[in-house]
Amino acid sequence: MSNSPAAPKSKGGGLLLAVVYITALFFIWAFVTNLIDPLVKSMKVIYTLTDAEAQLNQFAFFIAYGIMSIPSGAYLAKKGYAKSIILGLGGIVAGCLIAWSTTYSHTFLTVLLGLFVAASGITLLQVAANPLIASMGDQKRTHFRLNLSQAFNSMGAFLGGMFGSKFLLSGPLFEKNVVITHAMKATGLGFVTNVYLMVAGVLAVFTLAVFLVRNTIATHSPKMAAHTESPFSAFKSKWANLGSIGIFLYVGAEVCVISGMIFFLEQPQIMNIPSQVAGFVGPVFMLLAMCGRFIGSWLMTFVKATTMLTIVALGATILSVIVIATYHMPATPLGGTFPIPTFPGVYQAPLTTGFLPGFAAILIGLFNSIMFPTIFTLTLERSTAPASATSGQMCMAICGGGFISVLYGFAVDRFLAHFPVGARSLAFVVPLFCYLYVLWFAHAAKKAPTHAIEEGVASGH
Repeated sequence: MSNSPAAPKSKGGGLLLAVVYITALFFIWAFVTNLIDPLVKSMKVIYTLTDAEAQLNQFAFFIAYGIMSIPSGAYLAKKGYAKSIILGLGGIVAGCLIAWSTTYSHTFLTVLLGLFVAASGITLLQVAANPLIASMGDQKRTHFRLNLSQAFNSMGAFLGGMFGSKFLLSGPLFEKNVVITHAMKATGLGFVTNVYLMVAGVLAVFTLAVFLVRNTIATHSPKMAAHTESPFSAFKSKWANLGSIGIFLYVGAEVCVISGMIFFLEQPQIMNIPSQVAGFVGPVFMLLAMCGRFIGSWLMTFVKATTMLTIVALGATILSVIVIATYHMPATPLGGTFPIPTFPGVYQAPLTTGFLPGFAAILIGLFNSIMFPTIFTLTLERSTAPASATSGQMCMAICGGGFISVLYGFAVDRFLAHFPVGARSLAFVVPLFCYLYVLWFAHAAKKAPTHAIEEGVASGH
């Protein structure tokens, strides 16, 4: 079989146009994904949900990775890159329209169904876009294109969270100490459905634009392999399994931290700020992740990958411990205020000792930055299964974002029964456990034999 990319049939404008469109996909799926973080807060208030029930938003979204990764790979192998991208975008549009239809159904289940359908489209986009952007143009600039795409991905994540906080957490429904009425809930639900209708409209136009240049994208797509390995064949490899668990737990930790960030920061003993203001602060987590990716990429030119993973896992672990250890700490005023941009305007938050655990939670984003790609490549270099099978298994493991976030919500609910004030801090024991596994994985990977990343790996563990 052939895994080598096809040489571009044309140079110049056609290739540049294809790269621009594919890079835009990285922005789009991150934007849509990070709308969910303020959506969790919105749905909890509108439907009067427990924390575990509210995290079903994340579960409905991320479970699609576990269910749809294999069908997405099969569709890509049969139909090619251009058609896969168009179908993936169509899936996101369909999911947004289903979420919008909640304006008529008035049921939380419609929102969850819309999130699952949208995530199914995103899964197909990720399966297609990652190898596609790597193969376009000069192979010596592959890492540049991947880093550029990841930068747009982080930008989409940041702006998605900001946009969602601006429109999904708008109105008196999310003000402190307000008496919630059915009319206020109906207005809040209207904001949610209008946002998803707006996103559906914009993406429908973009999908049409991609359809018009589908031949250009197909021209610069890599050749399809004659045979693709099933991700299930990777279960025979010790390191494929260990790496997949690492991805499962890392994604789960990141999702539960960022999706719980608004609830955490708005607490009186942390930053004591309104929900929408907390929603504007939370995306800084993703902004730090973007900065960390650039810094990490530079550091890894002279620092071993296992060492870097050890450092960032240790950093995330220490920050989680700080949040947990300060669960009972009162918010002692320090004097002065801390300015928080709210677009438009600036909110002046009274500066207290509660900012310590608040900043610690946000700073985790910096240490999360390089975990995913580093765990991914370390696993590929150690797995005895074919690279495509190992990669497929790890993509399925992204569904950890759904399972771990629900576990986190369940932990919050249980802790609230015994620690009404510090429950959300104590619930950081969930991401702490995840980061401790990543720390162990980094240590174990130092001693494991490595090999070139390839399809036919014969040695066994």
